[in-house]
Amino acid sequence: MMQELSLDALRQIAHGLALQFGTNCEVVVHSLADCDIEHSIVAIENGHVTGRKLGDGPSHVVLDALQHGDTVEDHLGYLTRTKDGKILKSSTMYLRDKAGHLRYILAINLDITGLLMFESSLKPLLSTAEAAEEKEPERIVQSVGELLDELIEQSTRLVGKPVALMTKEDKIRAIQFLNKNGAFLITKSGDKISKYYGISKYTLYSYIDAES
Repeated sequence: MMQELSLDALRQIAHGLALQFGTNCEVVVHSLADCDIEHSIVAIENGHVTGRKLGDGPSHVVLDALQHGDTVEDHLGYLTRTKDGKILKSSTMYLRDKAGHLRYILAINLDITGLLMFESSLKPLLSTAEAAEEKEPERIVQSVGELLDELIEQSTRLVGKPVALMTKEDKIRAIQFLNKNGAFLITKSGDKISKYYGISKYTLYSYIDAES
């Protein structure tokens, strides 16, 4: 909980963090104050890390905030990946005003691709047991269109078969996954999703409301 949030102060913090950790560290501030989902980035340092710029749209963290409201919790020290294959160590902090309402998101993305390559060269020498299965890093996108495509791709992977082979129950499962993860917060997403799954808009909304 903070007394009063200042965008200027967050810009200053972002600049300081970027200088502290160097050019491989991207620091991003998303604003939720205006609910402009397509242009949520209001401050960014070292945007070359993910290829994003001021005024670009959200990543999954913004949809999480809009979907879960003031109950969403900070997510620290997790892996993400960029479209060009870089692996990032990311942390996301949800910043609230004095009333406890979400106002801004501060995200730090450190490019650790080179360090991971160095680690992989040492691992055969140091490993003594089978490594645990690792979770696929979440992809950082540059626009709401890419974000929606990524969510649709995830819904297809969840079901585990192409749309042409999906049953009604498979499609219900995929569409409820999209609803749970905030896909329908994106403007005109219903048109794209219904077309992708070969169903009408009426059927789409009936699948959203269907019992799991």
